[in-house]
Amino acid sequence: MEHNQEHVEQKYGYGIYILVWMALIALTAITAAFAGINLGEITIATALVIASIKTYLVLTVFMHLNSESKTFKAFVGVAILFLLISFILLFSDYSFILRN
Repeated sequence: MEHNQEHVEQKYGYGIYILVWMALIALTAITAAFAGINLGEITIATALVIASIKTYLVLTVFMHLNSESKTFKAFVGVAILFLLISFILLFSDYSFILRN
């Protein structure tokens, strides 16, 4: 049985992988540094923004999401949508607890 799969050449060289890897390490260090600083109400938001940037880098560069089919991208989008809904529900409950 033959498998006819198209292999798309990746436009990323080793240099890009190394730069993204170093960026992920730097963002992890920034996250750890901000964990020790009391930023008040924006501490969690800052950590989530940094985590979102790291997620984007991993999805686009290491997981090659740019070269995937539209169906796969739609499934990733639905997963991200449900994650956002979960965060909204979590933080609305969390803010309600803080007010009481």
